[in-house]
Amino acid sequence: MTTTTLAGRNGLPLAADVGGNPDQPAVVLLHGGGQTRHAWSKAFKRLVAEGYRAISYDARGHGGSGWAEDGDYSTDAMVADLKAVIATLRAPPALVGASMGGITSLTAIGESNSPTASALVLVDVAPTIERKGVEAIRRFMTANPGGFANLEEAADAVAAYNPSRPRPKDASGLMKNLRRGDDGRLYWHWDPRIIAVSKEEHVAYLDAYEARMSGAARQVKVPTLLVRGSQSDVVSAQGARRLQELIPQAEIADIAGAGHMVAGDRNDAFNDAVVDFLARHIPR
Repeated sequence: MTTTTLAGRNGLPLAADVGGNPDQPAVVLLHGGGQTRHAWSKAFKRLVAEGYRAISYDARGHGGSGWAEDGDYSTDAMVADLKAVIATLRAPPALVGASMGGITSLTAIGESNSPTASALVLVDVAPTIERKGVEAIRRFMTANPGGFANLEEAADAVAAYNPSRPRPKDASGLMKNLRRGDDGRLYWHWDPRIIAVSKEEHVAYLDAYEARMSGAARQVKVPTLLVRGSQSDVVSAQGARRLQELIPQAEIADIAGAGHMVAGDRNDAFNDAVVDFLARHIPR
């Protein structure tokens, strides 16, 4: 694995991990809002071991990537970054996107006039989503604007948000999602402007979300897989069926015992589902 810097829209630096044979099919991993590329660490290693070229990058404003000077963290900006990355590849890659990354991937494919990807994997995101679950994510991301005094406080916040996941004995891995401010406190490793919209603006976004995502989904012709946590509060079983109405070729993999954070909750089962899908549709 090599850590490098890719160029997004207008040259915005995107911190990335790249691994595997460059002559093999590429798989681009796009993390969810508030996460970093490290959320894919085990999936990345598995894909490389299976013979794929894996590319995982921090979205703008997240992790080691640059913050947008104009504060633009819209779906359009995320899509522009993704297309800039895809333009450097030899052929359209498979896209694996969780939550925000899935929205970016679906939009990029469905709203493009040229081939953008060879396959699409949506991780617990669909055109129809449950607002209660989305609001829980927003509450988590907007909490603790003053940061944390230490790592344990940050771990407490994560445990409160996802109480069903066993708390790790060693919380040091959480540091990959944190940055130390000039005041010495720890802050989540994303630009606070990402979630600085008002509640009214957020509701307006959700009101427009389903129509846009549904329109994009209707244009998706590549092999598609939705990996859904069976306990997800964001994508319901009905939401999954609606996706199949929009994308008839879409397959559904329900991961038992997983919530919205599918890859983190049941990583081995998640990786198995993705690798099985790719092996059938994007052979090495």
